[in-house]
Amino acid sequence: MPKSQALQEFKQELHISHSQIFTYLNCSLKYRFMYVEQRPAERVSIALTFGSAIHSSIERFYRTLMEKSVLEPLGVLQELFADHINRELDHSEIPIIFKKETPDRKGVIEMGTAMLKAFYEVIDLSGYEIVAIEKPMSATLYTDEGIPTDLKLVGVIDLVLKDDQGTIIAVDNKTASKPYAQASVDDDVQLTCYSYLLASNRIVFPTANIQCRLDVLRKLKTPKLEHHTTVRTPDQRRRFAKLANAVLAGIDARIFIPCKSWLCSDCQFIGACQAW
Repeated sequence: MPKSQALQEFKQELHISHSQIFTYLNCSLKYRFMYVEQRPAERVSIALTFGSAIHSSIERFYRTLMEKSVLEPLGVLQELFADHINRELDHSEIPIIFKKETPDRKGVIEMGTAMLKAFYEVIDLSGYEIVAIEKPMSATLYTDEGIPTDLKLVGVIDLVLKDDQGTIIAVDNKTASKPYAQASVDDDVQLTCYSYLLASNRIVFPTANIQCRLDVLRKLKTPKLEHHTTVRTPDQRRRFAKLANAVLAGIDARIFIPCKSWLCSDCQFIGACQAW
């Protein structure tokens, strides 16, 4: 089933996604502005556009490799990235927040093309089979007592690999300026969400530990690709379901509270928050 069709079907069901859970946990007032009131953004961080453009190019790399067993030329990936950035910047009707490492359009494109070059030169899939790319999935959420709810957890897994021992690995692609600590990788909610979806759909045995990996492209003067591996246990998946249900309870109770953090600098609702 095409990804767009699968996602459209998800929207016809009561659902919650990792993005919604992440947003609520980090600032429930932002959740209200974004998902309840559906306010238009006041501004947008270049990091969102940048990440989306990198994602599109990496997806093209993996999809070409899976479907045609050839490497997409690096120049094609870099051109795809630049076209994505130019299209978004040319058509944006709201202010763009640029960053120190990507101070303007030229800097954004230079950083992105350098990062894709770093990815292209070191990515190695020897011993791995690509099982799925940008895989949309849904799964019923259960209460802590094991009772099914009316809500589905939905998500799109960046990459699913299988090694030569038959082990499934869920991979999430990210871009970042700062390095990831292993503790952050072990606590990453998105990877736990991926593991919940894989186990619920029996792609991995429901009571098994699930191998996960963060592939992080660093925004450095000399960009580099870093791999961070971790596992998710059945207990972590049960805790994740409990967390998701707690978030839903907070939303149902209309508990929306501002939370000041480092994320505020990029928030697209800073004016609405200050006026709250």
